[in-house]
Amino acid sequence: MRIFKEEQRFTQQWLIALLVIGLIVPIIILSKAYAEEKMELIDFIIAMCLIIIPTGAILFFKLKTRIDEHGIHYRFIPFHFKNQTIHWNDIEKIHIRKYDAITEYGGWGMKGGLFWKKKNGTAYNVSGDIGIQIELKNGKRILIGTQLQEQVNTTINHYNNQEI
Repeated sequence: MRIFKEEQRFTQQWLIALLVIGLIVPIIILSKAYAEEKMELIDFIIAMCLIIIPTGAILFFKLKTRIDEHGIHYRFIPFHFKNQTIHWNDIEKIHIRKYDAITEYGGWGMKGGLFWKKKNGTAYNVSGDIGIQIELKNGKRILIGTQLQEQVNTTINHYNNQEI
C-alpha cells in the first residue's frame, strides 16, 4: 500500500508582506482617531479586531491532501469540516499538470465554479503552478495544487496501474 500526504499553507513572503502593508494604513487611521479621542476604547478594540483577525486568518488556511488505496482525499481548512474523498472508481482521468492560477481559476485558494470559467472546474491551491487534474465520470473537474510533483505522480501512477 502506497500513501501520499501533503499539507500546504499560505506562507509566501510576498503574501505576508502584502497583508502587513494592507494592515498598516487602517491601523494608523484607527490609532490616530483613538488618540484624538474621536472614538471610544471599545470601538477602537472592535475595529482593530475586525481588521486584524480576518487578515490574519489567511495564515491559518491549510490544504491537506492524501492519496491512498481508497482514492484522493482533500480538505481545505477552514472551508471543509471533514475530508472530501474522490474514490478511484469515480475518476475518468487523472494527471499532473502545470496551470496558471490567475487566468484559469482567478487566483489561489478555493476557486472556480460560480464566478470563474466553469469549464475549468474547481481548484484548491495555496501556491505554485503544479496540480493534480482530476476529471470525474460525472463530468466535474477538480484541480488540487501540489508542491510535491514527483511523489504525487509516483503515487497516482501506482494506483492507476492496478485494479482498485
